[in-house]
Amino acid sequence: MQHNEKSKLLGDSSGDTYYAPIDKNVDSLLHKAGRSASFAALGGTQSLGTFQFKEPPQVHGLPKSYSVSADGSPSYLTPTQMGRQELYQLMPFTAIFGLQSRERAISKAFASYAAELDADQEGLSGEERTSRMSRASMVILDELEFDANVVTIPLVCAIIVATTSQFLVGYNTGVMNPPVNVVFPGHSTLSWSMAVAAFAVGGPFGAIVGGQMADQRGRRGALLIGTWTFLLGGLLQTFALDMFTIILARFVIGFASGFSSVLVPIYLGELAPPTMRGQLGTVTQFAMVIGILAADLIAFPFAKEGKWRMLFGFTPLMALLQLILAPFLLESPRWLLGRDPKSLKARYILKRLRGLRYDHEVETELGHLLVGGAAQQQEQTSTIGVLKDMMSQPRVRTLLLSSFALQAAQQFSGINAVFYYSNSFFEGVIDNPLVGTSIVAGVNVLATYVALLVMDRFGRKTLILSSATGMLLSCIWIVASLLGYFSNVMALVAVNAYVSFFEIGLGPIPWLIVAEMFEGKYVATAMSTSSQLNWACNFIVGFVFPYMNKYLGPFSFVPFAIVLLATLIFAITILPETAGSSPEQMAKEMTRTFSESVVYQANPESASQIDIEWRKAMEQLQQEEAMERKHGNFDYGFTAIKNEE
Repeated sequence: MQHNEKSKLLGDSSGDTYYAPIDKNVDSLLHKAGRSASFAALGGTQSLGTFQFKEPPQVHGLPKSYSVSADGSPSYLTPTQMGRQELYQLMPFTAIFGLQSRERAISKAFASYAAELDADQEGLSGEERTSRMSRASMVILDELEFDANVVTIPLVCAIIVATTSQFLVGYNTGVMNPPVNVVFPGHSTLSWSMAVAAFAVGGPFGAIVGGQMADQRGRRGALLIGTWTFLLGGLLQTFALDMFTIILARFVIGFASGFSSVLVPIYLGELAPPTMRGQLGTVTQFAMVIGILAADLIAFPFAKEGKWRMLFGFTPLMALLQLILAPFLLESPRWLLGRDPKSLKARYILKRLRGLRYDHEVETELGHLLVGGAAQQQEQTSTIGVLKDMMSQPRVRTLLLSSFALQAAQQFSGINAVFYYSNSFFEGVIDNPLVGTSIVAGVNVLATYVALLVMDRFGRKTLILSSATGMLLSCIWIVASLLGYFSNVMALVAVNAYVSFFEIGLGPIPWLIVAEMFEGKYVATAMSTSSQLNWACNFIVGFVFPYMNKYLGPFSFVPFAIVLLATLIFAITILPETAGSSPEQMAKEMTRTFSESVVYQANPESASQIDIEWRKAMEQLQQEEAMERKHGNFDYGFTAIKNEE
C-alpha cells in the first residue's frame, strides 16, 4: 500500500490502520499490537504505540510528539497519549475559571489532526474517508476527555482543603461590609477606610511571597503557611483592642489572601490533569463568591454590638479546620519532579491522584509532566527580563497591555465598592441594608453560574463589550434611582444587574486571556504582574469610595460609569478578539509541528515489569507517613520539605 513519505502505517490485529507522522530519513520498525477493535483506528489507551528519537532527547526543546522517562530516555506514546502530551504543553498549570473552552479546543484540534492523518491513504472514496475520519475523531476525543470524568477520593479531598483558602478570601472580602456601624462605634471614616483598604495592601505582598515560598517550600508547605497566616490574622481581628488592631489584622489577612490567590490555582492546576484545570478554576471561583455570600448570611445574627467578634472569629475557625485536615493535602507531583525526576513520592502521589493501576501508566504521565513543564518554563530568571521580551513582540505587547487595561478596568469599574460598602450604600435606600447586601451576594453566585454557561458560546471581546455596556447602563440606572427618578427598589435591582454583568465579562475575562493567549513561558509573568496591578487598583477603590459616597452622594457611581465608558471604547477600538485559535487553526499548526516526528510501535510486552518493586516502595512511603503522624513529626507547614529520596 502506498502512503505519503511524511507518514508511516501502523497496523493492528483488526486490520485497521493508522498513519502517524514520521521523518522520511528514518525507517521505523512496525509491530502489531493486539487490542480491542473499538480502539483500533487510532491506537487507544490499550495499545503501546511509540513516538521515539534516534537518540535519547533532552527535556528542553523536545518536539511536541515526544515524552521522556525519568532517566531521560524516550517514552512510548500512543496517538491518544500524544494528544494528552499536547494538552500538557499548551494548557497552563493553573486552575482558571473558563479555561474549559481552551482544553476542548485543543482536544478537538488534535482529534481532527489525528483522524485526518489516519484517513490519509489512497484507495478510500470520499464517503469512506469522511466516515473513517468521523469515527476516528470521536474515538480519540472520547479518550482524551475520559480522565476529566475520573475523580479520585484523594484528589477530591485535596481540592476541598485547598479551596477553603479561596473561601476565606471571599469571606474576608465581604466581612467588613455588614458590621460597619457596630465595630468600635464612633470610628472615623478614615480609620474604617484604612481597615477595609489594608486588605488590598497586604494582598500584593502576599502574592509575591507566595510565589517564592511555593518554589522553596513546595506547594503544600506554602499553602499551610498561608493557612497559619489566616489563623493569625483572624485571631488578631477577633480579639482586636481598637481600630488600629483591626487595620493590622486586615493587612495580615490580606497578605494571606494574596498568598492563597496565587497558590491555590497553581496547586490545583498541578494536581489535576489538563482536562480538569478549567473545572477546578470554576470551583475556586465559586468558593470565593460563596465566601462573600457566607459573610453576609452569618452577619444576620452576629453583626450586632457585643457579637461582632464572633463574625470575625469564623476566619480562624476555618483556618484551624484546614490545619486539622492538612494530611489530605498531597504535595504537587510537578514540584517534586522539579527537585528530582526520579522521585518515588511524586510517583506515589500521582498514582493516588489519577487512580492509575500500573507503573508504566504512571511513568507515561510523569513524562507528560516533565515535557509540559519544560515547554512552559521561562528562560529568563527575572520578571523584568521576561516583560522586556514580551514588550519587544508587537502581538504579545498588544495582549499584555490589553491585559493590564482590563485588570485596571475590572477594579475601577467599582465592583469591590459594592462588596466592601454596599451596607453603607443601601442605608436610606431600603429598610434593612443587610438584606440588600445579601441579595446582591446571592445574585453574584447565580451570575457566576450563568457566566460559566455563556463562556464557551461567545468570544472574549464580545463578553467584555456586553459586560461593560450592561454595567454602564446599570450605573446610570443606579444614579437615576438615587436621584429619585425611580423607586428605591429599582436602585437595588440596578445594583444586582451591575454585579451580574460584571460576572459575565469583566470578572473572569481579564484573568482568562492571560491563560489562553500567552505562550506557556509567559503565563507566570503575565499573571504575576496582572495580579499586582489588580491589587493596587483594588486598594484605591477600597480607600477612596467612602469619600466618594460621602461627598458625591447619589453621583458616587458616576466615576465608575466614566471608567466603563472608556473600557467600552477601548474594547471597540483596540482590544483584539482573544478567544484563541480555532480547532481548525490548531490542527493545521499541529500538522506543521509534527511533520518531522519519528514513529515506532512496540508490543505491550515490552513495557517494564517492575510492579512488585514499585509497590513495595509506595508501601514504604505510606508507612513512613503513618509513623510521622504517630510520633508527631508530620509536616504541617513548620519545617521545609526535605528531599524524600
